[in-house]
Amino acid sequence: MMLSMGNTNKQIIQLDNVHFAWPGASRPVVSIENFGINYGERVFLKGPSGSGKTTLLSLIAAVLVPQSGGIVVDGVALNTLRGGQKDQFRVDRIGLVFQQFNLLPFLSVQENIQLPCRFSAQRRKRACEGGFNTTMEAKRLLQAMQLPVADLLDTPVTNLSVGQQQRVAVARALIGRPPLIIADEPTSALDSDTRQAFLDLLFAEIEAAGCSLLFVSHDASLAGHFDRRMDLREINTATDISEQQSMRS
Repeated sequence: MMLSMGNTNKQIIQLDNVHFAWPGASRPVVSIENFGINYGERVFLKGPSGSGKTTLLSLIAAVLVPQSGGIVVDGVALNTLRGGQKDQFRVDRIGLVFQQFNLLPFLSVQENIQLPCRFSAQRRKRACEGGFNTTMEAKRLLQAMQLPVADLLDTPVTNLSVGQQQRVAVARALIGRPPLIIADEPTSALDSDTRQAFLDLLFAEIEAAGCSLLFVSHDASLAGHFDRRMDLREINTATDISEQQSMRS
């Protein structure tokens, strides 16, 4: 059964009256009345440490379950998913770029990029369109990320620099063109020049793939590159509660 959430035909992400608190906590971490992202939109979400950024991303990715409210992602009501369905939903429909990259150290660059296709028939099918196979698509993405394919394809990811690991993580998120890319502080370890080059590459590949992007960062200087900029504190009233309690103490 799918929830009816209004503009789900236009919005890839829709949150309505979502509340989440950790077990035993006296107040919620996330309390959002309404938040949505349109298909094809690139949204920058800013928030300081402790504002609930990572918790919100975990809710959207069906890693966490809210105590109340509805979340619909790419037409799927997350409260209808059970057990392994959540994992399958995540690998089929979301490309995740983690702050710490989360590359598997015992796999090569190529194997890390191809990993989503091992678990998702949908991603594998899309990666192989146009006569490609997943190895060819991994090579293409490495080239798109301006990395030397011949030198790095079979290299252990532990031999890469931080900047190279970041680009491999993005290639892994993009392979098989998932409808939604979520990036959690992906530029925090980069200097300003490298950061700009990385964003240019990321946006070019996302536009070519037709993905939507939710980019979360505390760095407000990046906001001008996006279709829409938001401060998480504007939509997450749990932050207001936290600030009011801090002022009283």
